[in-house]
Amino acid sequence: MNLIAWTIIACEIGFWVVILLGLITRYVFKREKLGLFFLALTPVIDLILLAVTANDLYNGATATRVHAIAAVYLGSSIAFGKSMIHWADEKFLYYIQKQGTKPVRKTGMEYARHSLKGSFQHLLAYIIGGGLLFALIYFINDSSRSEVLSETLKIWGIILVIDFAISITYFIWPRGTKSK
Repeated sequence: MNLIAWTIIACEIGFWVVILLGLITRYVFKREKLGLFFLALTPVIDLILLAVTANDLYNGATATRVHAIAAVYLGSSIAFGKSMIHWADEKFLYYIQKQGTKPVRKTGMEYARHSLKGSFQHLLAYIIGGGLLFALIYFINDSSRSEVLSETLKIWGIILVIDFAISITYFIWPRGTKSK
């Protein structure tokens, strides 16, 4: 594996480590400002990945699928980051701290709206990540070195359309409750 792949893995691990540190500091040690500081480090992790990826391409590397995944990761991290932190916060409070209300599995129209909201977050991720891919393609200015970036953008676009189609089906056929 190359440097970019390892950086993506390190950033994903780092993302969850700073969230966990933030939650532990916030709720276990009752240091809310320090906990918020750790949670605020998540965008810094994204900037590190962006810098490493841009530097690699700037130094003449041919774009690979890993470079494209870095852009997808960045877009997804920015678009879904806040909701992932909220999700972790809610689960930590209930399951670890034994506080708050038990997270409830969404069903029916509530789940359909939640799924559609996720699809719109996916669209935002696509706009951000796609913008990064377009920027990389523009700055590389060599189609033979950036072909994989264009392919990734097309595949991601198809996945986005499928995501919206699935979300819309939940309005037609709402998700029921699980029988025990």
